[in-house]
Amino acid sequence: MITEKYTTPATPKWLGYALQSLVFMSGHHKGHCASNEIAGHMCSEATLTRRVLSRLVKAGIVEAREGRDGGYALSKHPKDVTFADVYRAIQMVEPLYTGLLETTSNGPFATETREMFMEVIHESEQQLIRVLEQHTIADLIVRINKEK
Repeated sequence: MITEKYTTPATPKWLGYALQSLVFMSGHHKGHCASNEIAGHMCSEATLTRRVLSRLVKAGIVEAREGRDGGYALSKHPKDVTFADVYRAIQMVEPLYTGLLETTSNGPFATETREMFMEVIHESEQQLIRVLEQHTIADLIVRINKEK
């Protein structure tokens, strides 16, 4: 899953912030959004928001522009960005299984247990990706607008 090392490990919380950032940017039709504006909308910190957005930029989902009129903007249409695209871009270090493998370091059957846990983790990760691929940023926008 991890293809590149980052100094700050992503957590599952980052996925939520990334998805909400994309929704916010999709409704911002006057150019690029400043990171503090995006962070304020999500009740988050601008520094964390920039870290999350940097991964989306690297994945080509978001474009960044420096300068007076700079900020962040979607580089794709919301219907073309799946939750799986965002999940892959964030590259969480410990997806949803924090600590599971840490329990298999010692014991009479630790090796076998670890092997089985690895298989289960891999299989569930594949299932998660399949589900995430069925949902787009556009779907989330529709849901949000329906609730208003």
